[in-house]
Amino acid sequence: MLEVINISFSYEEVRALKNVSFILEKGKHMAIMGESGSGKSTLLRVIYGLLAPDGGQVYWQNSQVMGPNFQLIAGERSMKLVSQDLDLMPYISVGENIRQNLSAFDMESHDERIQELLSIVEMETYIDTKVKNLSGGQKQRVALARAIAQEPEILLLDEPFSNIDQFLKGKLRLQFFANLKEKGITLITASHDPEDVIPFTDSILVIEKGRILAQEQTKILFDKPRSRYIASLFGYVNELPIEILKDKAPAEDSNILIYPHEFQVSENSDIEVYVVNNHFKGSHYLIESIAKDGPTIYFNHPNAIKAHSQISLSIPEPLINKRMVSKNV
Repeated sequence: MLEVINISFSYEEVRALKNVSFILEKGKHMAIMGESGSGKSTLLRVIYGLLAPDGGQVYWQNSQVMGPNFQLIAGERSMKLVSQDLDLMPYISVGENIRQNLSAFDMESHDERIQELLSIVEMETYIDTKVKNLSGGQKQRVALARAIAQEPEILLLDEPFSNIDQFLKGKLRLQFFANLKEKGITLITASHDPEDVIPFTDSILVIEKGRILAQEQTKILFDKPRSRYIASLFGYVNELPIEILKDKAPAEDSNILIYPHEFQVSENSDIEVYVVNNHFKGSHYLIESIAKDGPTIYFNHPNAIKAHSQISLSIPEPLINKRMVSKNV
């Protein structure tokens, strides 16, 4: 079990983390989400032992993780961190970069293990290529393979797929996360991309300006976000005054959060909109519209809708109560 207890950290006069605490069970996958500068990368570096916190402690399996003030070589042995700078050796080959992270006591199996790891990240044909000749996305894949070479107890990933080509990213996520789950590796992924998070994580920790806003199971947090900030981490979200529901509005002084895919086109509805624009998204269109009462509303539809058309939208009743937030949030 990983225990993070009241961690605070400052860069000179700027407080980056403020009393951050959470528990992560062994073998579970947690995401850290938040806007740029919220403290995601800093938290990973404190957990790993690269940064010494101003206050608080980190424990893994009841042993305290000691930071750079106590260790000659910073970084917890049982953990691996894949940071955004990747930290690869540019003038040796892909295979040799991975070999550096394999045990010297099991050299006869190195070649087989290197091939296995490169297969997971779709880099088999680059085994003899020097890292300096790779693209940014290819370097990122090598860094992922190297990090799991000796199957760490905890893997910390900082925006792990950010530079990887879109056509490969989906397959790579499936293969990589499935391998970690099979091995029982505890995993924390810091990411802006909901596609890194929603299908693969057990829970999500949301931070803003160094403070925890929420920690919840992934599906529960997606279904019932406490604020627009939290909901927007999963993609675009509409925040509408509850009065737009008219007779169905259950409370005053509240707004309602609705993702575009949740609206239903209905002949008889309280929400009447005029179509402004259509945005092709591949599997559907994102329709930009304006409600009679003023707010802009985005909703999904399988087909384009003629501009200036009047459409009626409804919100499924089960969503109404669980998506209400205070207007002050």
